[in-house]
Amino acid sequence: MSQSANTLEGRKVTTAHRINVCALGLTDAHGLDGFTMEDLADAAGVSRRTLFNYFPSKVDAVLGREPVIEPALLERFRAGGPHGTLLDDIEVVVAELFAGDELTRDEADTARRVVRSTPRLILAVHERFEAAVTEFTSVILDREGPEFGQSRARLLVTLLASLYDLALDEVLDDPTGRRTMAEAFLDTLRTARDLLA
Repeated sequence: MSQSANTLEGRKVTTAHRINVCALGLTDAHGLDGFTMEDLADAAGVSRRTLFNYFPSKVDAVLGREPVIEPALLERFRAGGPHGTLLDDIEVVVAELFAGDELTRDEADTARRVVRSTPRLILAVHERFEAAVTEFTSVILDREGPEFGQSRARLLVTLLASLYDLALDEVLDDPTGRRTMAEAFLDTLRTARDLLA
């Protein structure tokens, strides 16, 4: 990828993050229905057109961009890599997912509070969760084969989501404020593996 493409992608990530943080702040202060997309565009310092290019709705802006696994890593995972052991390879995929810019501790705390207090956001998070579970269940079955079992793959993905929630608790409860989501999730996954071994 060229330097200009990297710079452009970096600007897109930064702009999406800024819009997301502004949407969280406005929702926290005024409720989801207490501001307009124009208010959000003004708060984020972008045009309405730019805002809609990033997020088609307030709900999407508040929830932020959905994480994306790099296609090459996803294909390597589907093919049984990079290490050849399902849980070891899931660790690699998860580390990649969390490698991008993360919400700060305060932003994550605001996001959790806003989602938990807004029924429409709870529903949207649930819909995103179900879509992600379905998608990653399919990826695991592609990798492991149908004999692995749909219910086993779905259980694994659901367990990973529960571990994510526990890791977020660790990040928010860390008195130093330095613990990253990637560190907390991987530690939580390793602890679960030890417990279930």
